[in-house]
Amino acid sequence: MGWAPRRHSSADRPRRRPWYRVHMRRTNLVLDERLLEEATRVLGAKTYSGAVNTALDEVIRLKKIQGISQFFGSGIWEGDLAEMREDSPRPKRRAK
Repeated sequence: MGWAPRRHSSADRPRRRPWYRVHMRRTNLVLDERLLEEATRVLGAKTYSGAVNTALDEVIRLKKIQGISQFFGSGIWEGDLAEMREDSPRPKRRAK
């Protein structure tokens, strides 16, 4: 009896991973080298691209947070909260 290579059935083959579309754009930017290196260090990014993407995410997040105030009015409320609530003084505790 001789040795024969094993034939693989379709069930034995490793399955291919599904492909997911990643939306990215390749571009050339002229960046301040000092800022880029500091951002990479401060953000803990491993690459310049990672630092730029993280910085962009953070700027967008902050701008969204700043924009929330427009939904709550345009100024700081001024008034007497206790009067508005018609608070009465708290009852005093008895001494033990």
